[in-house]
Amino acid sequence: MMDPKEIIARRVALEVKPDTLVNLGIGLPSKVANYLPEGVDVYFQAENGVIGLGARPPEGMEEEDLTDAGGGFITAVPGAASIDSAMSFGLIRGGHLDMTVLGGLQVDERGFLANWKVPGKMVPGMGGAMDLVAGAKRVIIAMIHTLKGVPKIVPECTLPLTATRRVSLIVTEMAVIEPTEAGLFLRETAPGVTVDAVRAATAAGLHVAEDVREMALG
Repeated sequence: MMDPKEIIARRVALEVKPDTLVNLGIGLPSKVANYLPEGVDVYFQAENGVIGLGARPPEGMEEEDLTDAGGGFITAVPGAASIDSAMSFGLIRGGHLDMTVLGGLQVDERGFLANWKVPGKMVPGMGGAMDLVAGAKRVIIAMIHTLKGVPKIVPECTLPLTATRRVSLIVTEMAVIEPTEAGLFLRETAPGVTVDAVRAATAAGLHVAEDVREMALG
């Protein structure tokens, strides 16, 4: 059985279009670089000042000065650039990113994201999440569908919002869900997952598209 995070990363990778500038958040979103379809040339950006990051290097080939925004080791593709933080966030805030892929703690029926703080727990801070949700042309959320059996797609976020802008797409190991003005629409289910199973794992109201498809995984 395929690892749930691999399912998510493989499906999100299909959303990446050639010749675009794409930000990958830390953790699960960073895995997307490992599953790009053949022939898709894209520049991945990280807030700490890298354009052109590649997949994680093989064991023993890590370079301590070459990391993503979360400190994870990366590779650099031919033509990659190292830039300062001001330019990096200028690209984000200026609307120059075609897409960002972020993790999520909660997404609600409006498509609003909470992904940076759990009250009462120490966290490093919001990082670039607020800027990315506000500035990227498309915002894709890559997250596990539930946390210890508790739905993460909810009627209204109980955690602090990252931004008051609707995200573009939610991809979990169970489904692909599109937030719209009319609510959340179930577009795809993962192999072996039923519509009823997705409904049971989702606390928010869910519209089921007439043409729900099986999720492609590359």
